[in-house]
Amino acid sequence: MRILHIGKYYAPQRGGMERYLQDLAEWFVRQGESVGVLVHQPSGQRRSTQETRHGVAVHRVGCLGNVLFTPICPTFPLQLRRLLISWKPQLLHLHMPNPSCLAALLSPRARALPWVVHWQADISDEVPDWRLRAAYKIYRFFERALLKRAAAIVATSPQYQESSAALAEWRHKVHVVPLGTDDETPIGGTAPDWPLLDGLKLLCVGRLSYYKGHSVLLQAMAKCPRASLVIVGSGEEGSRLCEQSRTLGVSGRVSFVGELNDIDLQAAYKSADCLLLPSLDRSESFGMVLLEAMRAGLPVIASAIPGSGVNQVVQDQVTGLLVAPGDAMNLACAIEKMHSPELRQAMGAAGRERWLSEFTLEGSALRIREIYQHLAR
Repeated sequence: MRILHIGKYYAPQRGGMERYLQDLAEWFVRQGESVGVLVHQPSGQRRSTQETRHGVAVHRVGCLGNVLFTPICPTFPLQLRRLLISWKPQLLHLHMPNPSCLAALLSPRARALPWVVHWQADISDEVPDWRLRAAYKIYRFFERALLKRAAAIVATSPQYQESSAALAEWRHKVHVVPLGTDDETPIGGTAPDWPLLDGLKLLCVGRLSYYKGHSVLLQAMAKCPRASLVIVGSGEEGSRLCEQSRTLGVSGRVSFVGELNDIDLQAAYKSADCLLLPSLDRSESFGMVLLEAMRAGLPVIASAIPGSGVNQVVQDQVTGLLVAPGDAMNLACAIEKMHSPELRQAMGAAGRERWLSEFTLEGSALRIREIYQHLAR
């Protein structure tokens, strides 16, 4: 089978969607399938390129910039048309949210193929930017047309399927397939230094964006003087968060280290005592970093976001602790509980077992392959 994925970005760009897309594409290549991906260049890189990464044909469309988290790539429909003609895929796998996927609606060649729509997240009504909320009122009509045309829709958790207003009309063709991660490669890496030599070593991994809840985490850190924190990631909130850490008087215990490569990030998971995911709303649909932490035997503290798959991934009081989103005091109390080595060890071991039983890449990819095979009949 020749499978063409349409995504937002691809490695070496970072993010949960990007990580899963890469792992899934490479898994299918190892099974002998032909896999291509059509994605955007990073903002400002205007030249389109193509390369082969670990057997995957990666086509990147030149990008003028980003507006409202959307890559502006005027030639994306043309590049899709060319690829449909030259590469002749048998199936399209569209990873949403991604406005560029709507280009498939304009292409007769694309419409002649079966589509799998991978519903990674809704565009939340809770976003603070009024421009994004206003734009979605127009975008949702095209989004609905795409979902109507899809032969199959993949949701990442039962919770997200049930709470998604966009998917409500199409539940008869929704398949719930949790995300998964491959096993880590046991090679060297350099973990970042935690600001305190002693005390609890906390790790937070994710884009520095409004919904990730870093601001609440910094408030909680002000109440936890025996803990230090390493924050991995970059994003539009970076400078504001650095200033907040200084204002709260925690900058000496909080280190912003930017992006880490995969090897160093694995070392960070191995060196930390606990991972935190303090996200605020359903923009956090699943939490791939939770799987990465559980794989490493690391206990987690995460937000119990109504309607999010986070509540499926984390078993409260077993593999980690769930706290009310946006509640700095609740989060601080959970951090203080993690000072117990026995608790951390028990939760970390339980998390590793849960990852092995529920959230491996192999398990996720096999279920995706079943969907492909059904559509190919």
